[in-house]
Amino acid sequence: MLTSEEKKAIIALIHRQVVPAIGCTEPIAVALCVAKAKEILGQLPEKIEVSLSANILKNAMGVGIPGTGMTGLPIAIALGALIGRPELELEVLQDCNRAAVEEGKKYIAGERIRIKLDEDAPDKLYIAVVCHAGGHEAEARIATAHTNFVYLRKDGEVTLDKPVHASEENHEEEVELTLRKVYDFATETDVEELSFILEAKKMNEAAAADGLHENFGHQLGKTLCSPLGRGIMGEGIFSKVLSATSCACDARMAGAMIPVMSNSGSGNQGICATMPVVVFAEENHNTDEETIRALIISNLTAIYIKQHLGALSALCGCVVASTGSSCGITYLMGGNYDQMAFAVKNMIANLTGMICDGAKPSCALKLTSGVSTAVLSAMLAIQNKHVTSVEGIIDDDVDQSIRNLTEIGRRGMDETDKFVLNIMTHKTKPQKA
Repeated sequence: MLTSEEKKAIIALIHRQVVPAIGCTEPIAVALCVAKAKEILGQLPEKIEVSLSANILKNAMGVGIPGTGMTGLPIAIALGALIGRPELELEVLQDCNRAAVEEGKKYIAGERIRIKLDEDAPDKLYIAVVCHAGGHEAEARIATAHTNFVYLRKDGEVTLDKPVHASEENHEEEVELTLRKVYDFATETDVEELSFILEAKKMNEAAAADGLHENFGHQLGKTLCSPLGRGIMGEGIFSKVLSATSCACDARMAGAMIPVMSNSGSGNQGICATMPVVVFAEENHNTDEETIRALIISNLTAIYIKQHLGALSALCGCVVASTGSSCGITYLMGGNYDQMAFAVKNMIANLTGMICDGAKPSCALKLTSGVSTAVLSAMLAIQNKHVTSVEGIIDDDVDQSIRNLTEIGRRGMDETDKFVLNIMTHKTKPQKA
């Protein structure tokens, strides 16, 4: 039985980690950092220098920037300087319009922006921006989390300087989770205290609807709903789960000007933790209360895993979020804690090792792979079928199984991460006809 203090701490944790975001969180975080540096400078920068960790660079190179019809960092940086509102955090580019985009293009053409890889970045999530104008300069740095400023300066006056890894200062924000705590919290807490999670349902459903009606990205969601998709995949719960999830991702990765509810700093993780549960609950005729509790299970499981994995890694975030949604679906099927643990083991046994090669429209394919595995894992779990400790990295203890997964993603795949970035930044450009 969790104490009231523990429940309050977990609710606060969810509120910190499940937040609205417009656009892919890495280039938007860069825009946020630029907007903050510009605010400190007090005028439009004449020159902007941006230094990024490898993981930020990897995730910001090929993704659409909302409301621009453009991809990548230069337009995100330009708009951060021109119209960015740092108080809006991950919705910093909320005021983007056609006129701002045109100004952004002119700003880029003026060759005012310099972007470089910081090979010695103190964290996998690290952004440093220096803005120059009128003989003055302002600097802002973000580290460890997409909205976490660790350094602010104007000329020689430093107004904020905290350690990048200030665990002792953030101790009050840390909640030690286990899968059992996740389950107990979601099933024991008064449902009225959990109903805020329905905002994630509402927001991400809207993104899915947008992806269905427009031609975004690779149009995976629309393809699954087409006569071709229905002819192959059918029109059952499984296909509806896949299409809704991929529709939302199609829209987000292509730069649709629509917010999604993120999870642990990732909009795709938020979509993946939300949409499969929402669609399954509707198709399975679960009650509103069951839907709320399942959404809490899914999102909190994802948060728990990300606590150990870190904000950015070589491991695709859909592995984390899909594991959460598999737990939520298992609950909606009538599953208990043990069966939820079985679902986690099945997920880890299947998806471990899926690499992240940056945020981009084709992320919809990876999300669909993760979500399809989530449904299959839940189907096995509800029948008490699961991968055992004699197989691969699975341990009898489900929490140890999670730590095995996160250690592979956090440490074991470091060289893979570097190799992937090297490939991405050294591609042979196509020859012009």
